[in-house]
Amino acid sequence: MNMIARLSTEEERRRLEVLVPSKDILRASGQVQSLSRALKLLNSLSHHPQGLSLSEVAHEVGLPTSTAHRLLTTLQNERYVRFDQERSTWLIGVQSFRVGSAFVRSRDLVSMARPFMRRLMEQAGETVNLAIHDRSEVVYLAQVECQKMMRAVVGPGGRTLLHSSACGKVLMAHLKESDACRILMGQELRRETPNTLTTIDALRREMAAIRSRGYAIDNEETAVGLRCIASVICDEHGAPLAALSVSGPSARLTDGRLAGLGLAVKTIAAEITAEVGGRSV
Repeated sequence: MNMIARLSTEEERRRLEVLVPSKDILRASGQVQSLSRALKLLNSLSHHPQGLSLSEVAHEVGLPTSTAHRLLTTLQNERYVRFDQERSTWLIGVQSFRVGSAFVRSRDLVSMARPFMRRLMEQAGETVNLAIHDRSEVVYLAQVECQKMMRAVVGPGGRTLLHSSACGKVLMAHLKESDACRILMGQELRRETPNTLTTIDALRREMAAIRSRGYAIDNEETAVGLRCIASVICDEHGAPLAALSVSGPSARLTDGRLAGLGLAVKTIAAEITAEVGGRSV
């Protein structure tokens, strides 16, 4: 066989190897497909705490019942799912809880939220804040400042009152009403500006409005000339984990901008909730 013929034969062989995958490649592809299907089964069961029958979970993920049963049995052996024999239903298992708990322990809220905060700052053109509830106050964990000359600046560790801030009000609005009222009754509802709400009834009405629209507004209630719009970030139980807000001078945060900014803050707060494994309310 001459050199040209040998090269031609080698070229054909390589072309055939591309067109006809090897057994190792086919086996790996099948394993990846099985893993993808198993994860779909887990995701499906995670949305049904009461459990699903074999036919129900197979239908939901679009698999034959025989394939679903094989994958569920494998997951059961590793304790990622469990089978309730009395009700003939499949449920999430203890190992799934352990893996999820490891994520909760390791998640860094500030690091995970910062890219979203930066995007919101660019979208709104105003300073963005991340805050949590601490007793009768709001504590700011992080801030992404806008570049405008006049801007709201609250460094990490800065505090404001719950009842006069948008972050505080949105966090209280998503607590149980009895818990929110207990917190409010245990503190002085100090008047910071002429706009500060200082009665339990007024704050109850405000919290109902916040739940209805999905965001809170600090209408110069903490400081004259400053407005803030905040929405809630929830944990895996749907409870308030933190608040995300946009703040700036009232001259820029006009009445005409509030609804649009409120929707932007609400949307990105929901994205952060999903990112940290939370459940939106």
